[in-house]
Amino acid sequence: MRKISKKEKKSKKTTSLTVINFNAGGIDIGDKEIVVSVPADRDEESIRTFGTFTCDLHDIARFLIKCGVNSVAMESTGVYWVQLYLILEDYGIEVYLVNAKHVKNVTGRKDDEGDAEWIQKLHSCGLLKRSFQPDNTIRTLRNLVRHRKNLIRSQSSHVNRMIKTMELMNIKLHTVISDILGKTGMSILKAILEDGERDPEKLSKLTDRRIKATKQEIIKSLEADWREEYLFELKQYYDFYYYYQANIEEVSKRIEQELLKQIAAKYHGDITVENKPLKRTPKSIRYNEYNFNVGKYLEKITGVDPTEIFGINSITALDIFSEVGTDLSRWKSSKHFTSWLAISPNNKITAGKIISSKIMKKKHRAGQAFRMGASTLWNSKNELGDFYRRIKARSGPSKAIVATARKMATIYYMMMTKKEKFNPKGLIEYQQIYKQKKIKRLRRQLTDLEAA
Repeated sequence: MRKISKKEKKSKKTTSLTVINFNAGGIDIGDKEIVVSVPADRDEESIRTFGTFTCDLHDIARFLIKCGVNSVAMESTGVYWVQLYLILEDYGIEVYLVNAKHVKNVTGRKDDEGDAEWIQKLHSCGLLKRSFQPDNTIRTLRNLVRHRKNLIRSQSSHVNRMIKTMELMNIKLHTVISDILGKTGMSILKAILEDGERDPEKLSKLTDRRIKATKQEIIKSLEADWREEYLFELKQYYDFYYYYQANIEEVSKRIEQELLKQIAAKYHGDITVENKPLKRTPKSIRYNEYNFNVGKYLEKITGVDPTEIFGINSITALDIFSEVGTDLSRWKSSKHFTSWLAISPNNKITAGKIISSKIMKKKHRAGQAFRMGASTLWNSKNELGDFYRRIKARSGPSKAIVATARKMATIYYMMMTKKEKFNPKGLIEYQQIYKQKKIKRLRRQLTDLEAA
């Protein structure tokens, strides 16, 4: 007879998950149908399938209320969740929008009903973490800012097509001037497309005095093959450019109105803002810049001006503000904030050792805004610019951008939570400490070389 080992004698202990929220529901969202799961004792049919029309969404809310469900969890699937999320909030139901990675199915659950039931079980045990969602005021501003960025992308694509068509006609203007969208480029295009001018010498007279190219280079670049089909194509792209430009200006006005609404709500109807135009030089002018002083508006709303941070301009500041809102206390610390932005190392520790610290690959709009701001500091003569160049020399440009973006986000978090203005004193002290360490290291190296 086989001897039973001690391991086999031990009985396996099973553990059950403790239910924390007895009134929790789960929803699996799709394009054509939505599956809702409630606790089994609340209805004869605890798992129901609904349509996706607006009336169906209201039926879902009424069904949840009838079953006594006051909190529900659902995946962030595409954009299908948005309207249901808003309607459930209007009905007073707490909605947990969760990351799809956090609710992966166990083996054997491959249908929508099983997904909804699994989400409901996880939520009832308190195992799901709620994703950040701004309030309605910030959500409106965020939608407008994102829409404006989409318009700018569309406009840029038509500018590229315009340059390609010019290349097909052998108009080399974009090779002799730095910016085809500047005063010279658009004046020459207007003369060609609206006035019908074809003489290169006459067109060259429209050149601005700041253009470094010679008159002969301008004339040679405008000697082209004036085919009618290419001219027609170029004219359409030219019109599209101004069409998008007009829409961008219209959206910018709406964004300013939304900011004024927030100011009026905070100051009881007073919308007085010190809207002095920014001092600009030809080199500092950016296309699609807002025609109002974003920094002053944000300072009125939040109490601090984020554009004072090195690398953050008005576009970047409003992109960040529209994504994170005014209340940064939702993140316990700056470390939580930078982790949410996906600009801090994602350490994976096993047996007390860090086996991986790669940055999470996540398309985060606010995080991307900080990265864009950091990438502009490569030639800046300030403390953050020095920090960027130091990390770049040691680890390369990609890591330098992430490290600098993390530092900028930390400064932003401290300014917003403590309501303190940007003070580079800490950066200056850090720079001085690094400078002294570098001097000591170089002296040590010099001593070693002299002794050799």
